[in-house]
Amino acid sequence: MQNDPQVEGKTVKAQIWDTAGQERYRAITSAYYRGAVGALLVYDVTKATTFENVKRWLKELRDHADSNIVVMLIGNKIDLKHLRSVSLEDATSFAEREGLSFVETSALDATNVDKAFQTVLTEIYRIISKKALAADEAGAGAGAVREGQSIQVSATDSSSFTSRCCSF
Repeated sequence: MQNDPQVEGKTVKAQIWDTAGQERYRAITSAYYRGAVGALLVYDVTKATTFENVKRWLKELRDHADSNIVVMLIGNKIDLKHLRSVSLEDATSFAEREGLSFVETSALDATNVDKAFQTVLTEIYRIISKKALAADEAGAGAGAVREGQSIQVSATDSSSFTSRCCSF
């Protein structure tokens, strides 16, 4: 991903946590979810079990994270076409049924990696901007985003995706 991602002409900084779906992190997942505004649920298109695990991770997100969290489903390793075990149709259907954004990627050759992060960051930004506007209109003003003010955006990735391919 580019060093300084932009959303609607504004630079966005994101803090990204990657548990790589490891069981040792299950005991502290609620700490990851608290305050998270986005999540990338990534499965390996060559391993059907990773796709099945997405259902559990999504349930945990919905049980422990804010109800407005932005969630994107990502099928990784599309460069291994000959080993695919999760069809594009099954993943698309699941994403639509669950109300998730969806994209397939290849971390190896960087196919759609930037697109995935840009999509999630854009949706998070729009939600935060709407909340700030609503707060201003309600007269609260406390949640307003003003020119030059920083917004902390954290994306939690509680899946099998590793971001070693990219520098942020």
